[in-house]
Amino acid sequence: MIDRDLDRNFTAVGKSVPRKDAALKARGEAKYTDDLTLPGMLYGKIKRSPYAHALIKNIDCSRALALPGVQAVITGQEAPIPYGIVPRT
Repeated sequence: MIDRDLDRNFTAVGKSVPRKDAALKARGEAKYTDDLTLPGMLYGKIKRSPYAHALIKNIDCSRALALPGVQAVITGQEAPIPYGIVPRT
């Protein structure tokens, strides 16, 4: 049995609803999480192997650590879950 009062509570389901942020997005003025900058903020970069299915035996991080502005280098050995840091696209 369908409760007709329940239908009245959900007025937007199945209907086109105007998006409040549509104009900002259309003008390219919308702010996204990737646009945020905070004091002391660090950025990360993933370096992938150019060889598919290669067995990586060792990673020398000394050159990366010597670059100006580099705070840390993290390898897969420090990951708590194997393959758990690979971004899915």
